[in-house]
Amino acid sequence: MSSFLSQYGFRIYSNDFKDMKWTEFSALLSGLSPDTPLGTVVRIRSEDDPDVIKNFTADQRRIRSEWRKRQASEVSEDEMKVFLDEMLKAFKDMAGVENDGSK
Repeated sequence: MSSFLSQYGFRIYSNDFKDMKWTEFSALLSGLSPDTPLGTVVRIRSEDDPDVIKNFTADQRRIRSEWRKRQASEVSEDEMKVFLDEMLKAFKDMAGVENDGSK
């Protein structure tokens, strides 16, 4: 992974990596700078500011769109039903409508 090479000076396929404990690897991974290739992708995928997104390049939009589609496809039907039921209840509560449809 070029991000590890550019920031830490070693490849994850090297002997340095083979002897590394999971806790050390995860600390290095979470400490990657947004200026590394992986950090850039993570920053693009997690961006929610519409003003920033409108200035994305076509490639950045593609990266974000593919990630969001993948995340959406990983939601089960049961999870989606629970979410939608909670949203319906929240809207009814805001409108002052009882669950039976009366006010």
